[in-house]
Amino acid sequence: MKTTRSYPAYTVTKKAELSIVQGHPWVYADEITDAPETQLENGALVDVLSQKGRYLGTGFLSLASKIRVRLLSRNANDTFDEAFWQRRFEYAWAYRKTVLRPEDLTCCRVIFGEADQMPGLTVDRFGTVLVAQILSVGMEVRKEQLLPLLARVLRADGQQIDGIYQRNDAALRDKEGLEQGKGWLEIPGEQHPASTETEICENGVYYKVDFENGQKTGFFLDQKFNRRAVANIARGKTVLDCFTHTGSFALNAALGGAAHVTAVDVSESAVEMARRNAARNGLEDRMDFVCEDVFDLLPRLEREGSPYDFIILDPPAFTKARRTAQNAMRGYKEINYRAMRLLPRGGYLATASCSHFASEAMFIKMLHAAAHDAGRQLRQIEVRQQAPDHPILWNVEETDYLKFFLFQVV
Repeated sequence: MKTTRSYPAYTVTKKAELSIVQGHPWVYADEITDAPETQLENGALVDVLSQKGRYLGTGFLSLASKIRVRLLSRNANDTFDEAFWQRRFEYAWAYRKTVLRPEDLTCCRVIFGEADQMPGLTVDRFGTVLVAQILSVGMEVRKEQLLPLLARVLRADGQQIDGIYQRNDAALRDKEGLEQGKGWLEIPGEQHPASTETEICENGVYYKVDFENGQKTGFFLDQKFNRRAVANIARGKTVLDCFTHTGSFALNAALGGAAHVTAVDVSESAVEMARRNAARNGLEDRMDFVCEDVFDLLPRLEREGSPYDFIILDPPAFTKARRTAQNAMRGYKEINYRAMRLLPRGGYLATASCSHFASEAMFIKMLHAAAHDAGRQLRQIEVRQQAPDHPILWNVEETDYLKFFLFQVV
């Protein structure tokens, strides 16, 4: 029986219907079989119907993207007024208060897109500043309403929020037909901070966060508990932290009691930030910093001899598309093979991938091959994923992206 609705309706294929019923919130352009004849406003709310006229959900229309509709709700009784959005924000914040310790709430991911039923919206909290990144046109056209509302929800819970900074300089915005840019969200009657740098404390380590120029929103929060796991086994070890970025794993290892830590990154600015963070935490006497390409460094250490008994590999995503995933695995294998060769018997290896397209099965297969070629066996200590403030929504595989393994090499 057809449902009477006020929103324009898009009819989709049986394949799309099955995907939606199973929990995935995206409808692709080539899955639409019938669309409204009149031109709709980009970012408008639209209904999605089955071939038999069954209501499947309501979401944001994106006229420029292959993902034509991003579903917000499958409840036909939802009205998308301010009360609806407030409930969504309150639900997301209540979840973080449950899964994180109070001291972790001052630097955490507050909104994680589809995993929080907020398609295309990412919001990270760094102290008293919220940093938002918008990747869907539906969120873009509502940001003046939604971002201040999120701040009000947090303030109502006693959280101090002094400003909202927009990091809308991501290439993915091009696929939505959105311009790139960054800057403070101007809210009538509110004064935002003058500086775009702030300081956070995570796992007892202090960091300067440049949320205007740093990668993504300024700092990678998803490895919070993986960094803690590294600190737990670093005592007395000589540690090599590859792809250190701002030094987060290296600093956790040093604070955990490592005898010495070498932090390596190909970016001089990243190395300089790591050096500043080490000084801020009083750890510079047990650390040194190297600006070098890890793909050059590891073979050089193998030739010269390696003093390290704990190596950490946390590279940037080697692939951002399914078609290049196999090529990326060769890069992951190279660095893992080299690290296994460098480590002495009984040494420790932490290795990660932040690419969704490099699946866990592919990553495990690569680790087996690297260990075989290196003539090593791996004794698993832990397998971990992203921190729970980056929740994984089952049936939405895109939310499951971070792989993290701790091994002893035997």
